[in-house]
Amino acid sequence: MRTALLQSSGQLGSVAENLKALDDAAGRAAAAGAGLLVAPELYLTGYAIGDDVARLAEAADGASAAALAETAARHGVAIAYGYPERDGERVFNSVQLIGPDGERLANYRKTHLFGCFERDSFTPGEQTVVQAELGGLRIGLMICYDVEFPENVRAHALAGTDLLLVPTAQMHPFQFVAESVVPVRAFENQMYVAYVNRVGKEGEFEFVGLSTLAGPDGVARVRAGREEQLVFADADPAFLAASREANPYLRDRRPGLYASLV
Repeated sequence: MRTALLQSSGQLGSVAENLKALDDAAGRAAAAGAGLLVAPELYLTGYAIGDDVARLAEAADGASAAALAETAARHGVAIAYGYPERDGERVFNSVQLIGPDGERLANYRKTHLFGCFERDSFTPGEQTVVQAELGGLRIGLMICYDVEFPENVRAHALAGTDLLLVPTAQMHPFQFVAESVVPVRAFENQMYVAYVNRVGKEGEFEFVGLSTLAGPDGVARVRAGREEQLVFADADPAFLAASREANPYLRDRRPGLYASLV
């Protein structure tokens, strides 16, 4: 499945403008033959929004979800996007996947919150593995810091995730995560990993870009630079099946030896 990675920070604090940008990106993705568009962490609102998190947070089935359902259906492209999710008095750092027919397929709440801003603004999610079926692949959802915990990604591998979507807000000086950690996660867990970042300065943060789609062989299929870009790469089920047959990591595990880790 051709996957479009939208490396962009959008317009800080403007949900309306970011919805327009997603509509434009979905059109370009469809024209390039992509079946899936992935946007960064908190793309709908911007990341460095401070106390506006509570004001801008929406329900998973709120107005923005409805607008993006219409966008996805009109272009025939699935869309995964980061946003602050309101559920009663709680606010989560979430990513939602909408199918190419406009159906809401999955919603994931970030389980590992990074830094003071996130811990002060969000409630951590409690469900590690969230998946959906799309284009013959089992899609998994995760957000930024989550992928830096090996147990998280291994849980997805054991649950059969084929393509792990990781909207992110990766900032300086941690670019080694995009450059090194993500390809290793893809290799050691035998899956594709789409890591889609923000870019440029935003408040006190400097996002490093370097969005990538890494394959189960640990090789980046595409690597964005440090500017706003829409880049494309393919997740190939046949290559994934062959790689899993050749790579023994998951078959050679000895879970009984690891009990002390948890």
